[in-house]
Amino acid sequence: MVYLKSCVKSPFIEVGDYSFYHDFDNPLDFEKKCVLYHYPYVNNDRLIIGKFCSIACGTKFLFNGANHTLKSLSTYPFPVLAGEWDLQVPVTDAWDNKGDIVIGNDVWIGFEAVIMAGVTIGDGAIIASRAVVTKDVEPYSIVGGVPAKPIRKRFSEERIAELLEMKWWDWSEQEIQQRLPEIMK
Repeated sequence: MVYLKSCVKSPFIEVGDYSFYHDFDNPLDFEKKCVLYHYPYVNNDRLIIGKFCSIACGTKFLFNGANHTLKSLSTYPFPVLAGEWDLQVPVTDAWDNKGDIVIGNDVWIGFEAVIMAGVTIGDGAIIASRAVVTKDVEPYSIVGGVPAKPIRKRFSEERIAELLEMKWWDWSEQEIQQRLPEIMK
C-alpha cells in the first residue's frame, strides 16, 4: 500500500492527502499500471483524486486516447497513422475527447474497477469491484456492474447534504484525530 501523493510524478495527476493505492505486486507502479491511454500533452486531460480515497488493486483509469471517434463513418483511427495515409489532421481527431477523470474525497474504488474518461465520482461514493464506470456517480452513492448502475445511497438525502457541507476531509489533521470516533461510527 502506498500514499499516492508520494509516488505520482505526472503533473497531470493530482492526488489529495492520505489517498492510497493497494497492489499485491508493486503499488509504486500506479501510473504505469492504472492510468492508461493518458496522453496529457496531446489532450490536456487530467486525473484528479481527492483526499482520503481508497483505491484497490487493478483499478484502471481509461483516458481519451483509448477512445475511437464515433462521429465519423469509420471508427478506425486514421489520424494516429496519418503518415501512412498522407493525412494532415491532428491525432486527436482519432478519438472523442470526453475530458478529465475526477474522483471526489473519501471515495472507495473496488478491485479491478474501470473508470472511463470524462467521469466524475462524487464525494463519499463507493465503486464496486469490477464495475465499469461510464457515467458520473453522485456523492455517497454505491454503484456496480457493467456498465455501473446505482445500487443505493449510503445515507439519507438529509445526511448526505450535512456530510457535503461538513467536508470532514478538509479539517486539520489535529481535528480529524480528535474526532475519529465520530468519523468512524
